[in-house]
Amino acid sequence: MPDRIVKAVMRDIRFPTSRSLDGSDAMNKAPDYSAAYVTLITESGLQGDGLTFTIGRGTEICVAALDALFPLVEGLDIDEVSGDLGGVWKRLTGDSQLRWLGPDKGVIHLATAAIVNALWDLAAKRLGKPVWRILADMSPKETIALVDWRYLRDALDPGEARELLEEKMPGRAARIAEMEAQGYPAYTTSAGWLGYSDDKVRTLVRAAMAEGWTHFKMKVGADIEDDVRRARLIREEIGPDRKLMMDANQVWGVEESIANMSRLAAFDPWWIEEPTSPDDVLGHARIAREIAPINVATGEHCQNAIMFKQLLQANAIGFCQIDSCRLAGPNEIIGVLLMAEKFGVPVCPHAGGVGLCEYVQHISIFDYIAVSGSLENRVLEYVDHLHEHFVDPVVIRDGRYMPPQKPGYSITMHDQSLAEYTFPDGAAWSGQN
Repeated sequence: MPDRIVKAVMRDIRFPTSRSLDGSDAMNKAPDYSAAYVTLITESGLQGDGLTFTIGRGTEICVAALDALFPLVEGLDIDEVSGDLGGVWKRLTGDSQLRWLGPDKGVIHLATAAIVNALWDLAAKRLGKPVWRILADMSPKETIALVDWRYLRDALDPGEARELLEEKMPGRAARIAEMEAQGYPAYTTSAGWLGYSDDKVRTLVRAAMAEGWTHFKMKVGADIEDDVRRARLIREEIGPDRKLMMDANQVWGVEESIANMSRLAAFDPWWIEEPTSPDDVLGHARIAREIAPINVATGEHCQNAIMFKQLLQANAIGFCQIDSCRLAGPNEIIGVLLMAEKFGVPVCPHAGGVGLCEYVQHISIFDYIAVSGSLENRVLEYVDHLHEHFVDPVVIRDGRYMPPQKPGYSITMHDQSLAEYTFPDGAAWSGQN
């Protein structure tokens, strides 16, 4: 029997993280971690949830974009969707009227990510598997069919991409068993937010080391003298053998990036993340050349797979940082994973936001199982905020993500959290809490 999508509920969910400066950085000094959240409901009552990450004001614009996109999936049979997720992606991104508002960028693309992620959640629940396992069980042919190759084939032909996947087929079962036993390696950002005091940073770093963390990321970019002082503090705490990464959140120009990293090089950073405008491909390439052997990492605000293609072609990044809500769901992400594998650039996803850890664990685990087959220089970001609001939150053991086991995309929030943090009428915002 067909089970058609008949209803969608859109919500503006905001968490008041600005009150504690959780998530604070040089560009976003007082963010309220938020989400435009959508629930797709079928005739049988099956529900699929998706969100796109925002940081407060403007979330209502993403919610309006969700309303505009829903008619493109209303009435679709979920079993047909599950069998043609690539075709549905093209339907959502190729609408002749909505495409004018993008294409493949901006608020419409963010909302597309939420809808696409909700469709994957719905399909996974229908099939009774977590998303990572659905992807890991696909044949190379099925995986390639998920991706729109129109603008990517000059960098990676789909036939070549299929060969990359076929090369990794023999070891898939062993890598699945490895992930289920040991998990995927992670790094922590939670000790290095820009708004934290030195004492709080020191306490959090020491606690993280006691828990087994070996990779730490700090925020930089507000003031170079402060950056130097804080980098010295963290390096003294973690010692010479643990990895230290830095994140400027786009605040520097190209020349400024090069000059500032020449000073911060004394603290042996593994990478500098988002040193300049996310759209400046040639700027990233110049920075990468001039600050080597420090690596450049970017992708959190890379708005589509075409931008990633250019960054890879220009040798502009040493680490590729896809984001599960900036790109329009697994379909577009898989194209980037495959291009990164061809160019020999490790993928270390961005996960510094509400729900992003829940999402990208599926992506990184699939990347290892089916695409890269390697954990060398690969770590997945982890922040310890807001997981309690999810029905199937991430599980971290000894600094590693353990693969989700419940069906879906791990993004469904508790009803109580949805009610409490809906803006502006939830208790968290109306003065009742």
